[in-house]
Amino acid sequence: MTILHRPPVDIVPLHGGVLPAIAARNADAVAIRHDLHQHPELAFEEHRTSARVAELLQQWGYAVTTGVGGTGVVGTLQRGQGSRRLGLRADIDALPIHEASGLDYASQRDGLMHACGHDGHTAILLAAAHYLAHHGRFDGTLQLVFQPAEETGSGASKMIADGLFERFPVDAIYGLHNWPGVPVGHFGFVDGPAMASVDWAKVRVVGKGGHGAEPQGSVDPILAAAHIVTALQSVVSRNVDPRQMGVVTVGSIHGGKAANVIPDVVELTLTVRAYLPEVRDTLRRRVTEIAEHTAAAFGAHAEVEFPRGFPSVINHPEQTAFVRQVALDAFGAQQVVNGFAPRTASEDFAFLLQARPGSFVFVGNGDSAPLHSPRYVFNDAAIAPAASLWARLAERYLVEDAA
Repeated sequence: MTILHRPPVDIVPLHGGVLPAIAARNADAVAIRHDLHQHPELAFEEHRTSARVAELLQQWGYAVTTGVGGTGVVGTLQRGQGSRRLGLRADIDALPIHEASGLDYASQRDGLMHACGHDGHTAILLAAAHYLAHHGRFDGTLQLVFQPAEETGSGASKMIADGLFERFPVDAIYGLHNWPGVPVGHFGFVDGPAMASVDWAKVRVVGKGGHGAEPQGSVDPILAAAHIVTALQSVVSRNVDPRQMGVVTVGSIHGGKAANVIPDVVELTLTVRAYLPEVRDTLRRRVTEIAEHTAAAFGAHAEVEFPRGFPSVINHPEQTAFVRQVALDAFGAQQVVNGFAPRTASEDFAFLLQARPGSFVFVGNGDSAPLHSPRYVFNDAAIAPAASLWARLAERYLVEDAA
């Protein structure tokens, strides 16, 4: 494809294991990433991004379906008579963050930014898509899934509800995420729980307002809320097995406007995370009980809203071992992180892994600002290694004589 008005592309160092054909068009892959970065779009608003992805896939010979789960795109490529079917997924949405990276190709949309590297994930899968269309040696069906709305935790569910796996069947599904602090081009693999579940709670502590000089005539929701915050610190330390992970964080408190006025209501918002479903259930139960009972002890009452977010990313052992071996064979042990630890952030790829076996892979982003930071920068040097991993995985998985 000819890319018009391509932003300047720095020479990106390539790592061992990169396929020569992917290395040869690395500048084009980087330019695609920069273009996507300049035009970020929020969840279910990824119309330009989806159109761009669909256009490229169609040019490369994929059967393309748009509008899956809203703004999702699926590219299908079938070769030979093999019955095996592989899914590879990239997320495409951005965040409502004002970019402060200082990049020449920074976001052109004020208040929106690819601060999590989804532009990079999309460029990685597109680079692999180009290779597999032009050079790939495989026998079977490749399903490339470009998913909207990962940041809201609803994109994967919407695609599944729209018949993703019935319309585009797969035997296994893989995804990846870049990770700051891990050497660029290195890979991390986790068996079992790899990322945490996440739920968001809102606790509305309702008391009886009054004059700050005569508190005896009021029911102070600020006092009750303060004790709730303190009591919540016991949930992980006293209700969760010390060998398991749980997080209960009160992220905001709002109540009152004047120093001499006791308000009627105080609102708390929380994030609650775990690896194991049973720990998740314990956290939800104890947060609700503590909020309600502590408020009652002070004469107030707590109204708890606790909708379910999304579950933990639980990698399947067989599929994880398979992709890890592909990385070891292609890149060597020096580029596979030994003992890579699970992350406490969350990912709605979890829903895809509940529906089909697969694994979620981590690729190093080098020494960058954290994810979701306005100063975060996706490292272009990660594109070619990660795209090569996807390409090699597809060629290894989609073979005619596979059981």
